[in-house]
Amino acid sequence: MFGLRKNPAPPPAPEDCLPGRDTPVRVPDAHYVNGNPLVGPWPDGMDTLVIGMGCFWGAERFFWEMEGVYTTAAGYAGGTTPNPTYEETCTSMTGHTEAVLVVFDPSIVSLDDLFKVFWENHDPVQFMGQGNDIGSQYRSAIYTNSDEQLAAAMASRDTYQEKLTGAGFGEITTEIAPAGTFYYGEDYHQQYLAKNPRGYCNHGFCQIAYD
Repeated sequence: MFGLRKNPAPPPAPEDCLPGRDTPVRVPDAHYVNGNPLVGPWPDGMDTLVIGMGCFWGAERFFWEMEGVYTTAAGYAGGTTPNPTYEETCTSMTGHTEAVLVVFDPSIVSLDDLFKVFWENHDPVQFMGQGNDIGSQYRSAIYTNSDEQLAAAMASRDTYQEKLTGAGFGEITTEIAPAGTFYYGEDYHQQYLAKNPRGYCNHGFCQIAYD
């Protein structure tokens, strides 16, 4: 899996992004799999993390299957265009990457447990893409909600880089940054692989264990 490289462009500058719109998409009332809300406010004690692993369909499933994850949602993060559509995001002109919002109970599932799933199930070495899905809208990313999360994400990257380097693989390209606005994806993208069990998924164990 590691190291498929082409030369896609990085995200466009904010002034070059599509204008978007003021109106957000309609979000389903409940998670298709577990029935919990997709939009906060969240129950006391919950924490959030936003990740990008390429196509959000397969990425989301890994996290909704984890014990201690309250809800998940597919959407767009890390870019500029307000309330982008899927079609706009696919042009690589919104600045966003396809992303998954993970709402979790840290008393049950740790942040490091989430990082393990993240690192092991996609190719963080590939630049601006994932497999044959090429473009900045498929880039690897972790978006954090606190200084503590940011430090933990960077530490997890360093830990995994040691494993990759020891196995002869290249440098991690994952974007790690404070989270901006998470824009929810359209209804049909939410929990897509539960609704379409034979749907497209290019995720899986990537050869090197995190721990």
